[in-house]
Amino acid sequence: MLVNAFRRYLNNFKGFSREIWILTLITFINRAGTMVLPFLSKYLKENLQFSYSEVGWIMVAFGLGSMLGSWLGGKLSDKIGFYKVMVFSLLSSGIFFFVLQYITSFWGLCLGMFTIMTLADMFRPAMFVSLGAYAKPENRTRSLTLVRLAVNLGFAAGPALGGLIIMGIGYKGLFWVDGTSCVVAILIFALLVKEKKKTAIADAHQTVLEASSVFKDKIFWVFLFVSFVTAMIFFQLFSALPLYHSEKFGLSEFQTGLLMTLNGLLIFALEMPIVSYFERQKTNRLSIIFWGALLMGISFYVLLIPDWAGILILSMVLISVGEIFAFPFSNTFAMSRATVGHEGRYMALYTMSFSVAHIASSKAGFEIIANLGYQINWIVMGTLGIAAALCCIWIQKLLALERTTT
Repeated sequence: MLVNAFRRYLNNFKGFSREIWILTLITFINRAGTMVLPFLSKYLKENLQFSYSEVGWIMVAFGLGSMLGSWLGGKLSDKIGFYKVMVFSLLSSGIFFFVLQYITSFWGLCLGMFTIMTLADMFRPAMFVSLGAYAKPENRTRSLTLVRLAVNLGFAAGPALGGLIIMGIGYKGLFWVDGTSCVVAILIFALLVKEKKKTAIADAHQTVLEASSVFKDKIFWVFLFVSFVTAMIFFQLFSALPLYHSEKFGLSEFQTGLLMTLNGLLIFALEMPIVSYFERQKTNRLSIIFWGALLMGISFYVLLIPDWAGILILSMVLISVGEIFAFPFSNTFAMSRATVGHEGRYMALYTMSFSVAHIASSKAGFEIIANLGYQINWIVMGTLGIAAALCCIWIQKLLALERTTT
């Protein structure tokens, strides 16, 4: 029984091209080394002694850089190709991580975070576009899922290891590991993967909109709101929740890292089989995203149960399952709306929704916490999840109307 189950699990990983596997490998190396992000708010608050408001503003600079980087990455992917953008992004951001550890002033960190995220997040839309070149048409969602799997497997290893590094040699060790992982990852990519032009891929959901009409695509903009909200909820994992673990329950960095590792392990174990099942059943993407947004919202409502540390585990399980439902299929839905030759433009806006969410999640979250407390913040985040789920129903109605008029 166990052998058959394991064999079925492995079957989900068949059929990918060599380039997709290499892209997955470098994503894992890079993500495993990204140990700074889960502890960034704690580093700024507890190590550098910034106030909640100052931490929020530094995170705003972080998010603004991410927005600019996402837009530049998408535009440049259409202009000069995704390959050059990916190489430049990881190499330059890796080098800048070495420098960032020596910046400790408030304004210096605002500028530093803005710069490094501009460089680093050029990678994301370029990487999404690269899947159009290297993935087989029938494997697009599973290829996205495989890369996300690498992200989450790295995320499972990174925080726990990061917590040990902090306890052993301090926060500066994280910057050295993060920078090195970026440089190593892109060297592997440049050596093993040749540049390839993206080819047009037919999609059953491909829109008939003109390439210039991305800003007139109402459905896409409502969808971007859903992406923004689910990302905003998710980014609480990196801002409010680590501080909540410490201040409410007295958890150490290592214990917080273990909770983050639970998220990564759940994604690693469950996401590919779940995505493969939904693809075989041809389940409507927006219905899956609906349940993802709903579960992510509920994960914050359960935090309203006081004085029981076990609720942190339940909340992490709920947000992890919600993430499995929401993010892989939102990636694919965004690509399905893109017109041929302008995928970078669509994916830039899609990744920018995550960047805006990072700004809103950290700044709004910390302001709510500072003025009204953690409980009100959880209510706000949970309610936003419900709103995103309702918007999925609205998008389905808009899509039905679009099909009847085209």
